[in-house]
Amino acid sequence: QVQLVESGGGLVQAGGSLRLSCAASRRLLLFNIMGWYRQAPGKQRELVATITRGGTINYAESVKGRFTISRDNAKNTAYLQMNSLKPEDTASYYCNANMGSEYWGQGTQVTVSS
Repeated sequence: QVQLVESGGGLVQAGGSLRLSCAASRRLLLFNIMGWYRQAPGKQRELVATITRGGTINYAESVKGRFTISRDNAKNTAYLQMNSLKPEDTASYYCNANMGSEYWGQGTQVTVSS
């Protein structure tokens, strides 16, 4: 069983920054890939960013140049640094981890005011 716990969400003005954290109950190197997804009200969940065990990173076009995904294997924690936030980034953000089976966190709310 794997538990993922997100934190770091909140309310921020447009142009501001937030850093989301995803603490895993297992070693990060056990996961083939970790990622951040988001879901806005009335919309489908969408990929934000992923990072593989080997360090390959992928971003959604809408966040390229503004968001940075990273991980600290020693702390079993993945991060999403979000800069230059826009109102359209408002959503619940979810951490995802895949090691054959897929796991999700409970989500953390990010609200960007204009």
